[in-house]
Amino acid sequence: MRENKWVTVYIAGDSTAANYPEDKRPMSGWGEWIASYLTDEVRVSNRARNGRSSKSFIAEGHFERIASSIGEGDYLLVQFGHNDEKPDEERHTDPGSTYEEHLTRYIEMAWSKGAYPLLLTSVERRKFNEAGELVPSHGDYPAAVQRLAQKLEVPLLDLCSRTQEAYRKLGAEASKAWFVWLEPGEHPNYPEGERDDTHFNEHGAKKVAGLVAEALAASNSPLAGYVKAGAVG
Repeated sequence: MRENKWVTVYIAGDSTAANYPEDKRPMSGWGEWIASYLTDEVRVSNRARNGRSSKSFIAEGHFERIASSIGEGDYLLVQFGHNDEKPDEERHTDPGSTYEEHLTRYIEMAWSKGAYPLLLTSVERRKFNEAGELVPSHGDYPAAVQRLAQKLEVPLLDLCSRTQEAYRKLGAEASKAWFVWLEPGEHPNYPEGERDDTHFNEHGAKKVAGLVAEALAASNSPLAGYVKAGAVG
């Protein structure tokens, strides 16, 4: 029995899921908006941090801070990959070995606390070629998450495939509306403008949060039961 009626959903991840201060707006992460798709019994504790990989998130102590507060019946959503791809030693992991090893630590920690882990593949970047075709940017990292989820029998939310499908439907030009694409002088936080195909604006982050909720609703996780009726689909 839980001591209270609340269920807490913890998010361990990178900048695509993180919360943002006002001086970075309209940049936004999907973790800021996922609560709007979940029932009132759920509280979201978004611990995602900009620039972190599955490795550096642990090294900097963010992992342990989650471990110290997550409890029985809570949930842990784990989404890395963007920065695991970076070449620097502090963040880089290999999708065939160390990436899976680090992700396994998150899963085992959640289990040890009586919580439910869920693995998420990385959201895709907005990258189209001259023919207007979306170019996948994450290499073997999404497949590594899929393998690990299957091996450890952990629910998988395939955000990589879902965001790819969304960008393809929108097309090269319309998909800019999900990202921080700004003309010079358009926003006071970015006076010189911005062309960012990785980080979402508030509109895009809300849309991606909806994709997370859709994946949750279709998953075999008990968290599916906390997705608001009519919120997705």
